[in-house]
Amino acid sequence: MIRILIVDDHEMVRLGVGTYLRLQQDMEVVAEGTNGVEAIELALLHKPDVILMDLVMDEMDGIAATKELISKWPEVKIMIMTSFLDDEKVYPALEAGATSYLLKTSTAAQIAEAIRKTVQGESVLEPEVTQKMMKRMRGGQTQDLHDELTQREMEILQLMTKGKSNQEIADECFITLKTVKTHVSNILSKLRVQDRTQAVIYAFQHGIVTKEGG
Repeated sequence: MIRILIVDDHEMVRLGVGTYLRLQQDMEVVAEGTNGVEAIELALLHKPDVILMDLVMDEMDGIAATKELISKWPEVKIMIMTSFLDDEKVYPALEAGATSYLLKTSTAAQIAEAIRKTVQGESVLEPEVTQKMMKRMRGGQTQDLHDELTQREMEILQLMTKGKSNQEIADECFITLKTVKTHVSNILSKLRVQDRTQAVIYAFQHGIVTKEGG
């Protein structure tokens, strides 16, 4: 029997979803909560197999509740059930430790099946959420890594594209050779490249090259 805790500040949602789940032969709704604070208290009291968690609630939202529950009970399986698909909700919820992410527009049957999969350790995500995560993963590895560079690191990278040695960069920027080496190391780390050559290639590919000078 799958033991379920429903947490949502809308009574009709709790009633509608709860009624359907109670009709399933393999499911039991052990408790219902209206906010994050109640979610934590009820979860630690009843130790359900899965928690259906709303995101936007008074007192404590679903993201904060998820994060705190994971810290107190790492094995807990939380399935977000919300109306929101914006980045400010999706990423924090998953990063907080939620296993699955569904929209309230899902059918009752889809929610029930997602609960079964979540309990088994599968991650059930809305197609739009999966697309967001894939796009973020691809982007995080190939685009805009240089946004993490400081102004000084960007300046040194531009000098590297001109073939300047560490000593020449130190002289031109009026800093020590040791400081230049530290900056270069930070640049390689932030751009996720192995050496200066790869860093220069990245700079040319992303237009991080000054036009003036030789």
